[in-house]
Amino acid sequence: MAQINTGTAAPVLEVDNVTKTFPGVVANDNVSLTLNEGEIHCLLGENGAGKSTLVNMVFGLYQPDKGTIRVHGKETRFTDSGDAIAKGIGMVHQHFQLIPVFTVTENIILGNEITKGTLLDFNTARRQVLAIAERYGLAVDPDATVGDLSVGEQQRVELVKALFRDANILILDEPTAVLTPGEVDDFFSVVRNLTQQGKSIIFITHKLREVLAVADRITVLRSGKVVGNTTAKRATQQSLANLMVGRDVVFRVEKTTTNTSTTALQTRGLRVQDNRGVQAVTDLDLEVRTREILGIAGVEGNGQRELVEAICGMRPPNGGTVQMLGHETTAWSPRRIKQLGVAHIPENRSKHGVVAQYSIADNLVLNRYTHNKFSKRGVLNRSAINTEAVALIEQFDVRATGVTAALDTLSGGNQQKVVVARELSGNPQILVVAQPTRGLDVGSIEFIHRKIIELRDRGVAVLLVSAELDEIMALSDRIGVLYRGRLAAIVDAADTTREKLGLLMATGSTTHPPQAQQ
Repeated sequence: MAQINTGTAAPVLEVDNVTKTFPGVVANDNVSLTLNEGEIHCLLGENGAGKSTLVNMVFGLYQPDKGTIRVHGKETRFTDSGDAIAKGIGMVHQHFQLIPVFTVTENIILGNEITKGTLLDFNTARRQVLAIAERYGLAVDPDATVGDLSVGEQQRVELVKALFRDANILILDEPTAVLTPGEVDDFFSVVRNLTQQGKSIIFITHKLREVLAVADRITVLRSGKVVGNTTAKRATQQSLANLMVGRDVVFRVEKTTTNTSTTALQTRGLRVQDNRGVQAVTDLDLEVRTREILGIAGVEGNGQRELVEAICGMRPPNGGTVQMLGHETTAWSPRRIKQLGVAHIPENRSKHGVVAQYSIADNLVLNRYTHNKFSKRGVLNRSAINTEAVALIEQFDVRATGVTAALDTLSGGNQQKVVVARELSGNPQILVVAQPTRGLDVGSIEFIHRKIIELRDRGVAVLLVSAELDEIMALSDRIGVLYRGRLAAIVDAADTTREKLGLLMATGSTTHPPQAQQ
């Protein structure tokens, strides 16, 4: 397919008819793409469409089976990512490349250390990290331990890490997946500033609103092939979604009004500390009813993670109570809470949702392998486990070579589908879900939204935590806003607006202009 050229800028990167195969899968099939100097080129596609494979070849993590890659007009074959970095290519990965026990500064300078003589000049490095963070509006604590940070804070560290290396070509793989709407706007300012300075950016995202806001050009992949090449001015969300999925996509799933009466989940005076011993949730009273979706909105780091972990038995509260289905569950273990009928889709699937080295089939029964259906006298029933996996893979459209494939061979979006399939298929009475569609394409988002609404209509009480305001507003019956660990307000989803929620998230009030959190 002919490329659309929007200007006379010289190409800094040319991918010409590149093909990459894995056992049983053609990940990229004669893919071509050109990146011009100073442009933002968005790469779209469903989960498993081949986007990550393509950019991993550009970054030297994979080598193409055939085809060529040219950087500044010169044919190049990278043996590893070090070669790519040496050629001025940087990458912010969808899955964080950070060492949890290191500080923010240590992670950012790792492999690019600043020295004075033979010694590490840590103070200079720390000052440079702070300067970059301040310059680009990416608030990070240079002395914090990365393992103690929220997902959103870790994402900001990754962004500063890429900027620290001053690459001329930047590959951003789902860089806004964990950012709030305000943070996304700030990030777009960063991206535009970079292109004005001559940087060139490949931007991978599933968020069509962002593509239309930031892209100069757009390339769409489906099943490993290029199926469209356009510009933001020529495209709409609907046209891009249809290209990605190959069918019409519904952006807002319809839901009917239901009658709620019974309280299924309740917190009273709940107090929860974060990993540093700082109070993250303070005196929180919350109630989720049957046949209801209560959405929780808030800027990342305002207690959402600690709230979910306390409810699901992963973090002991330091005050208050949690009650579910008539039982006080404050001190219960995650296994006991699961057995009560509570499903949990965690914020960080890699850390709390899967075992990456296990097979897809094993991950799909990870928290229910002791059921009589899947084991007897301590011996796993492999046939039953595989049969269950085949059915769920088909039902939830997990793109995989087979049920015995290791989970870490899947794209991030397909790993998320495995977690969602496992939790939604267990007939829960309560669903606690954090960022259910993070990293998913529009078709998968539509499917999972339908599933969540179906559970709600069957009488399930749903607590939904999401950084996506569109998702919160589309699914929720009521919306609670967390601000500095306290419940700023609970509003009826039908009567609120993005602007009102944005004010509550930023200030804890609808009567004051947004202010930066201290």
